[in-house]
Amino acid sequence: MSVTIYHNPDCGTSRNTLAMIRNAGIEPTIIEYLHTPPDRQTLQTMIASAGLTVREAIREKGTPYAELGLSDASLTNAQLLDAMLAHPILINRPFVVTERGTRLCRPSEAVLDILPSPQQGAFTKEDGEAVVDAQGRRIER
Repeated sequence: MSVTIYHNPDCGTSRNTLAMIRNAGIEPTIIEYLHTPPDRQTLQTMIASAGLTVREAIREKGTPYAELGLSDASLTNAQLLDAMLAHPILINRPFVVTERGTRLCRPSEAVLDILPSPQQGAFTKEDGEAVVDAQGRRIER
């Protein structure tokens, strides 16, 4: 069971996603992408595998997005990828890669769709929102 999370420990969504992976009894490969960013090919593959456009994978909040003029619709995917590689904080998080697929786990419970093992018990996010019941079943909203 290979599970990899591109993680930012300062991000609550990323921490919740990691905790749900562990709640499934899996210890993932953790890549703190701000310190060890993916290479261009890996980033492109993750974005495409998640069914996203490059623009959809860019994080705006708390990043140099505006200062770099990345809202300019004329920028190409290659230019956007260049910016993400130069400033990894622009890579939205967390991306999770498993044999069942790749997801940008926003919200964090999106990880449940691709985990190879079920949840082993209840799970409540840091903000108090219950997402998995005591039987390990996803709570639908």
